[in-house]
Amino acid sequence: MTFKNLEITPERISELSDSIRSKLGKSVQEIEAITTQANLLSLNARIEAARAGEAGRAFAVVASEMGEMAANTKKAAEELVNEMQPDIMELSEISKQLSVNVRGQRLSDLALNNIDLIDRNLYERTCDVRWWATDPSLTQVCEDPDNGELVRHASKRMMVILKAYTIYFDLVLCTPSGKIIANGCPHEFRSVGTQVDKSEWFKAAMATRSGDEFGFETVHASPLVNGQRILAYSCAVRKGGESQGSVVGVLGIMFRWDSLAQTVAHNTPLMEDEKSNTRVMIVDKTGLVLADTSDEILKDRLNFKGMDKLFGEKKGFVITDYEGCSAMVAHAFSPGYETYKTGWHSVIMRHLR
Repeated sequence: MTFKNLEITPERISELSDSIRSKLGKSVQEIEAITTQANLLSLNARIEAARAGEAGRAFAVVASEMGEMAANTKKAAEELVNEMQPDIMELSEISKQLSVNVRGQRLSDLALNNIDLIDRNLYERTCDVRWWATDPSLTQVCEDPDNGELVRHASKRMMVILKAYTIYFDLVLCTPSGKIIANGCPHEFRSVGTQVDKSEWFKAAMATRSGDEFGFETVHASPLVNGQRILAYSCAVRKGGESQGSVVGVLGIMFRWDSLAQTVAHNTPLMEDEKSNTRVMIVDKTGLVLADTSDEILKDRLNFKGMDKLFGEKKGFVITDYEGCSAMVAHAFSPGYETYKTGWHSVIMRHLR
């Protein structure tokens, strides 16, 4: 007998295990029914042999042998069950473990896909800010920040950029002292005149050594865009747009974080039976939640047994306890794209029932 195109899956192994257990149980029940009938026939035969006296002695021997055969058959059936039961249980455990491994691997693959999508998208943001920081309309106004005409022109130029790049809330242009002199959405966000010298993205840009470098500030609710969550990328504006020119200002771009991260998280292709009990997240190295299908962004911080070990791997999963419940936690570390890497972790947590 040959078998082609065998379907070797955890579900199929589990089905076979259950089938073997069911068939074995049914066969044993049939054997027990037969032995019961044989014992009854043996008893009746011995009774009749006793009534027949000397003439029934030979028949009594046969009746006794029938009873012994029935007892031996029942014993053999019981031994078969006892011998096979551990193997069936082991097969069942193998199928369960295989199912866990397959699901864990698949969820960690999905986690990797999520963080890879984010890394690739955010790499483009680093290119945007470095490119726009060399725009003549921005470099000119930074060299002459009191020129009202240049300020208005820079604002209009940033407005044009924003119409083409709707992934940003706003663009802001600052003096080297941290004062915003122009922005791309002045009618929606009244940030002109705001001092941002304490902001991480501003300080990071001022610390760069050339126009090839950029600054960054992680997910936060920014007052510059009415408290909405952003990622801020920045670049020093240098004299004449030259990479090694002296710093004459800073350009900050306010990226719509939720539009990217929440979309990626909510569109993770989970199976139907996973959607109601699975949480998809992006977290930083401390476990702070940056994106979340449970909408606990910047409110929750992951902490579970085995987290440090799991986060130390590029990709994997663990079965652990989380808030009093058993959970499968699949993980992938930021792989980076080109020269950019967020350094964040993608997590998919499935609560086990």
